[in-house]
Amino acid sequence: MQWIDLRSDTVTQPTPAMRQAMFDAPVGDDVYGDDPTVQKLEALAADTLGKEAALFVPCGTFGNQLALYTHCRRGDEVIAEDNSHLVWHEAGAAAVIAGAHMRTIEGEGGVMAVEAIERRIRVGDDIHEPRTGLICLENAHSNGRVLPLSAMADTAALARAYDVPVHLDGARLFNAAAHLGCEASEIARHADSVMFCLSKGLAAPVGSILAGRADFIAQARRKRKLLGGGMRQAGVIAAPGIVALTEMAARLDEDHQNARYLAEGLAKLPCIDLDPADVHINLVWFRFNAEIDASELMSALKQAGFLANPPHQGAMRLVTHWQVSRADIDRLLEVMQRVLSD
Repeated sequence: MQWIDLRSDTVTQPTPAMRQAMFDAPVGDDVYGDDPTVQKLEALAADTLGKEAALFVPCGTFGNQLALYTHCRRGDEVIAEDNSHLVWHEAGAAAVIAGAHMRTIEGEGGVMAVEAIERRIRVGDDIHEPRTGLICLENAHSNGRVLPLSAMADTAALARAYDVPVHLDGARLFNAAAHLGCEASEIARHADSVMFCLSKGLAAPVGSILAGRADFIAQARRKRKLLGGGMRQAGVIAAPGIVALTEMAARLDEDHQNARYLAEGLAKLPCIDLDPADVHINLVWFRFNAEIDASELMSALKQAGFLANPPHQGAMRLVTHWQVSRADIDRLLEVMQRVLSD
C-alpha cells in the first residue's frame, strides 16, 4: 500500500533531484574539513541566513544542544518558552550535555512577553544564583504558530542590553519565512545562533544546520566532534541539503495552503474545535470537544491508507508536506467525516 503519511514532515522522502545529487556528490573527509559538498552546503546556509559561518550537524536536536553546549557554562540557566521543543522533546539533554537547566516562561501562542523574560534574567553576581547563559526562541513554534518579527526584535534588544546571547530553534525557519513573506535572514538576524532542519518540509533525508559568528562555529565544530558528530564522506547527505535550500524552500507555501485547506475542512466536522486562522504553517493542530473512539478513528484512517499520530490528551496534529496532495486531503476528510458522524 502507498501510505499517505501525515504524522510529521520528518517522514518526507527525498525528491528525485535529491537522489541524483547524492549519487553525483563529490566527497572528502569532513572531519579533515575537505568534503567539498559539505563546504558548499555550509557556505550556502551561512549566506542564506546572513551569518558568518555554518556547520552541518546530524539533526535538529543535535544542533540545538550543540548551541547550548557552546554558549553556556555548566550550571547556567537557559530561558525558554514553556511549550518549546527544547523543553518538551529533547530528552532533558541540556542538563546532560551542557550542564545547564531550563527556566521556562508560559508564552502566548509561543511568544514570551519581554517583561517576563527581563524578570528572569539574573543581574549581578550573587553566589546563590545561576548565571543567565542564554535566551532561546522558537520560530516557527512547534505549536504551528509563527512569532512576529517585532516580538523577536524586542527580545533581541533586551538580550543585548543584558549581554545575553539568543539562540533560535528554527527547525521550521523557512516555513516561518514563507508565512511572514520575508527572507529567512530577516528572522535569523535577531539571534546570535540559529539551527534549522533540512529534513522536515525541506525534504532532505537527514541533517540540520547550526549557524552564527565564525568564532562560535569554530567552537561548535570542536564540540560537534566531542559529541560524536564528526562525519566522514558526508557529502552524500549534504548534497540533498543543497537541493533543499535552492529548490524546496521556495515551494513551502504550497504545504501551507494545503494545511489551511485541511483545517477549513476539519473545522466543519462534528466534535472538532479548530480555528483555521491559527494554522500558520504546515502543522494542523485541533482538539476534540466530545468523547470519541480514538482506536476506531485510527483504524479507519489506517484502512484508508493514512498514517497519523493518535490524539493525545484530546488534541491531534496532522502535517502536510510535498507528498500530501489536495486529493489526499479530500479523502482524509471523508474518512474523518464518516467516523465522527457515527
